[in-house]
Amino acid sequence: MEIRDPVHGSIAINDAEIPILEHAFFQRLRRIKQLGFSEYVFPGATHTRYIHSIGVMHVSTMVFNNLFQGQDSADLRRLKETLRLGCLLHDIGHAPLSHSTESVMPQVSELKLPSRFAINENRQASHEDYTIKSIVDSSFTESFKKVRSQYGITPEAVAELVTGDTKDSGYFTVNGVNYFPLLHQLVSSEMDCDRMDYLLRDSYFCGVSYGKFDLDWIVDNLKVCHENNHAFIGITERAISTFDDFLLSRFHMFMMVYFHYRAVCLEQMLMRYFKSSTEYSIPAGIEDYLDHDDPFLYKVLRNSNNEWAKRIVNNDIPKKILETFGDNYIDQMNDLKAYFDNEKIDYIFCSSTGRLSKYYNETSPQQKHPMKVIRESSLSKGYQSIKNIQEATDLFTKYSESHAVNRIHCDFDLLSKSQQSEVMKIIQG
Repeated sequence: MEIRDPVHGSIAINDAEIPILEHAFFQRLRRIKQLGFSEYVFPGATHTRYIHSIGVMHVSTMVFNNLFQGQDSADLRRLKETLRLGCLLHDIGHAPLSHSTESVMPQVSELKLPSRFAINENRQASHEDYTIKSIVDSSFTESFKKVRSQYGITPEAVAELVTGDTKDSGYFTVNGVNYFPLLHQLVSSEMDCDRMDYLLRDSYFCGVSYGKFDLDWIVDNLKVCHENNHAFIGITERAISTFDDFLLSRFHMFMMVYFHYRAVCLEQMLMRYFKSSTEYSIPAGIEDYLDHDDPFLYKVLRNSNNEWAKRIVNNDIPKKILETFGDNYIDQMNDLKAYFDNEKIDYIFCSSTGRLSKYYNETSPQQKHPMKVIRESSLSKGYQSIKNIQEATDLFTKYSESHAVNRIHCDFDLLSKSQQSEVMKIIQG
């Protein structure tokens, strides 16, 4: 089976994978937009988590084939297929429209996850919990029969690549080397296949160039890095500048696309709707979750008499009256919030924090599965010098502080003349 993708071209699907792609759980992703409300700003951004997930799987195959070129064994084929499925299914539990919907998810304990994955149940569930439940304990789990018989795949191993923790390191060990850290890094890390796909894909469908980077050069320069019988993902020193470009591409996409004021404000309005209405909630039953996609939520919003539901449907956001970048105009922002609070004027405050990296910065502890940089010598065959990524690029230091964009929205035209005048005085300093 072959899928034609506008970003990567032809994507091959193994026969054993077809039952997984054709199952209702995965097909649900056709009805979940990748960028939620961003289509209100970028009309082309109607691409779905379905095609994104397939793209992530394709990128993981490119990377794996490069890392293990010239090598073949039943064990490596099992790891490759486990990685493909981990990347394919990393978003299968995603809720409608945006991460805001997670605020109406039940407690984790209500999902009744298998004990192997039931960690810290005294909290609200996230899309990752629904992903794990879908993979290991639902009708979808039956779709793994062919990959289990052909490759020896277990749904639990696929789920572990998503969570980042394994209780069966032997499954991921080949010739005495534990490849779990490397495979998990390709599912979720600074240089994961998810980011490599969504930056290119979101850039393409939004009609912008911010997310473009040299995918082929990065893939060609990724290496297996061995430390203490564990394998990590590494990148050659010569590709550090391309890695920097990758980081900056992501940062620019956040600042110019993902943090666009209309999309962010609509998410806050959705939160207002959830707080002011009990019309919509995410069910704990995983089979019932199949119905919850973007059209389902939009139907609830269209049929609602709630003020915020109506405004979302009509794309009627309150006017943006003040916007700050970083520390600039923070005093005016605080003064304006204080004035609105004192006058009991309703407003929406949106704060978007764009960190270049959530994995490495000056103050965060070293991650469990660190990315490596490899220095090789053409004069000494087999020579390698290995260091952690933050030692090889200064971008982590330069962007270690969050770059925040803060905005205040309100229905300015509904304010009295004196209130409008006071707001203008505060904004103008």
